[in-house]
Amino acid sequence: MTSAGLATTPAPHPVDEVLPAPRLVVYGIQHVLAFYAGAVIVPILLANAIKLDTAQLIHLINADLFTCGIASIIQSVGFWKVGVRLPLIQGVTFTAVSPMIAIGLAAGGGTQGLVTIYGSVIVAGLFTFLIAPYFSRLIRYFPPVVTGSVITIIGVALLPVAANDAITAMPDPARNFAQIGVPAAQIELKSLLYATGTLLSIVLLQRLFKGFISTIAVLLGLVGGTTVAFLLGDARFEEVSGAAWVGVTTPFHFGVPAFSITAILSMILVMLITAVETTGDVFATGEIVGKDIESQDIARALRADGLSTAIGGVLNSFPYTCFAENVGLVRLTKVKSRWVVASAGVVMIVLGLLPKAGALVAGIPHPVLGGAALAMFATVAVVGIQTLTRVDFTDDRNIVIVATSLALAMLVTVQPNIQYLFPGWAQIIFGSGITLGSLCAIVLNLVFHHTGHPHTPEEAIADATARSHESAPGA
Repeated sequence: MTSAGLATTPAPHPVDEVLPAPRLVVYGIQHVLAFYAGAVIVPILLANAIKLDTAQLIHLINADLFTCGIASIIQSVGFWKVGVRLPLIQGVTFTAVSPMIAIGLAAGGGTQGLVTIYGSVIVAGLFTFLIAPYFSRLIRYFPPVVTGSVITIIGVALLPVAANDAITAMPDPARNFAQIGVPAAQIELKSLLYATGTLLSIVLLQRLFKGFISTIAVLLGLVGGTTVAFLLGDARFEEVSGAAWVGVTTPFHFGVPAFSITAILSMILVMLITAVETTGDVFATGEIVGKDIESQDIARALRADGLSTAIGGVLNSFPYTCFAENVGLVRLTKVKSRWVVASAGVVMIVLGLLPKAGALVAGIPHPVLGGAALAMFATVAVVGIQTLTRVDFTDDRNIVIVATSLALAMLVTVQPNIQYLFPGWAQIIFGSGITLGSLCAIVLNLVFHHTGHPHTPEEAIADATARSHESAPGA
């Protein structure tokens, strides 16, 4: 019963729930640990390729973590029409690695190559910010057959990355991340045991415990795996003593950005491809947290990508996108609050300012990270499969779309050297199974469902609904 005049305050959506501070911190740290290896590998690969020295590499890593924190807060907390306000961690996109290396080497390598990269990153970020509302109007071309395919491809195509971590030989104290994915990497049984042990511990924690313990299963798995590795002499933390206590990244640390038309066009293409991946991650997260995704949500997410990318160019970092690792973590833990991601953003900012803290986290062995990543990437694929259950597979066209896009994605994922059969600009597309598979799903959906024949009544209704969403205020 309710009394006259007594208003009840509706409970907030789980996405907007502000958890107690201790839990925010613990859940935030869990997101950071799950994300850390992916966060630092891009600057390491780039620095090695364009011949930067160790001091410059350390600055890139600190700047990357610092800006990741800012970008994650922008995306999860949001302001005005920027940020989708979902639990999405932002990190440097892997799609940009090859183009950035090419840009840097073409400009002469070293810091000269770096400032040319930053010039293209700033312009591409501003471009993405400006086109966000126009790109979001394409949402009617992202029905479940496309979004389900893209989400499934993201999860499946990333599993080999986790698998490579799981079987990579225990790293030396210098943490040679560049070893990831190298076919000649030594495979050790001990590495595989660390990975499977971490994965098994996560499964057992979720099976045996409920409530808070089950929601931090990934964190406990990482801590447990690292502890065992440390006791057996396979997790080393010598780098902590040599790292500085404080390291502040300053704008344009490596010099004034240089602007090259060719570099800018390459980076804009990267951001357009990244926009497709971001759209898939937003739909996946919406599916997990129980929120309908509309065109204005995509616009806000892409504005955040663009703004964070432009900020990255200023603060000596790189292009940003949503990280699929953490989408899987949200599904595994069922902790849906975006304020957890905001908390993770604060932790990353602190790590970016405290090189000693970053060096401590860097001590986590790769096989341990690989074991946790196997669970998280597979979970992303499951979310995609759940989305595909809404697709009418009695329509053969949908079978062709899903099968072909998944097949091409796995072709490139399993045989990455295929990209070298194509010119440089095309390698951006053929160098990533996620990129190729996602674009294939979009194009095939256009070919089969939007050209060459009258729409079915269901398609007409879907198009009308999408157009009404586009015209809604706030996009």
